Amino acid sequence: MVRLFRPPILEDGVVTVADSGTGQGSVISPLLGNVYLHYVFDLWAERWRRQEARGDMIIVRYADDLVAGFEHEGDARRLLDAMRERLEAFSLSVHPDKTRLIEFGRHAAADRKKRGAGRPETFAFLGFTFICGKSRRRAFQLQRKTRRDRMRAKLQEIKAELRQRMHRTISDQGRWLRQVVTGHFAYYAIPTNSRALSAFRHYVADLWRRTLRRRSQKDGFTWDRMTKLGNDWLPPPRIRHPWPDQRFCPEVLPTPPSIIQLGCVVRLMFVTRSTVTDFATSLSATPTSPRPTPTR
Repeated sequence: MVRLFRPPILEDGVVTVADSGTGQGSVISPLLGNVYLHYVFDLWAERWRRQEARGDMIIVRYADDLVAGFEHEGDARRLLDAMRERLEAFSLSVHPDKTRLIEFGRHAAADRKKRGAGRPETFAFLGFTFICGKSRRRAFQLQRKTRRDRMRAKLQEIKAELRQRMHRTISDQGRWLRQVVTGHFAYYAIPTNSRALSAFRHYVADLWRRTLRRRSQKDGFTWDRMTKLGNDWLPPPRIRHPWPDQRFCPEVLPTPPSIIQLGCVVRLMFVTRSTVTDFATSLSATPTSPRPTPTR
């Protein structure tokens, strides 16, 4: 137990023991962070909602990521100021580069157009980019897309691993790539994200083709052959998760206009989020996130 709370740190051949905090990557760090934030933020935010909020408000935290949304912009600004004071009391601070107050929701695009502003801003949460979009019927639709930086990083990992497996058999490479693509789809195969799924599968197939071409100077891997090989080994890009309203069937709530995205220097990312049904349920419908509890 002592090593969990005070792990030794090896740096430049010198072993030291930290007096505070837990080791980066330690198995107990997420657990302690959850317990700590429950008392530092969760209970405090619930009291603030009951006593200070003037409109609808919802806050959802997953591990050290948090999203909160408000019906009124004034509530969002006042919570941001109060949160700065709250975090400072526990020797934490809000990261200026990760802190944003944005207008988001069903009426954000129309309101910004009246003011001559651009399209509503987007924000990232749990590996997805949340966008104010429109459905095929031109109605408001909260769209979730795979974050570009996450997809790019994953493709770089696949490229490096394929080079290590370059001279293995095609069937061995295919089995490994099938597991990788299946795992990616298991998380990201949500509604409104089909284009990103197709793009990921295409790029994986292209990386595989380039790896196979490097094995010999006699290049025989045309795209026709690669397409057949991909169909044999790579799963098709299909949506595997239901729409949020089908999964939870939540109570209908009004759409708020403001969202805050917050972050701390301790890699805590607080994102304020709105009380809208489609917004709240969409956030909660990400494969690893818990169901939010809408508040009024």
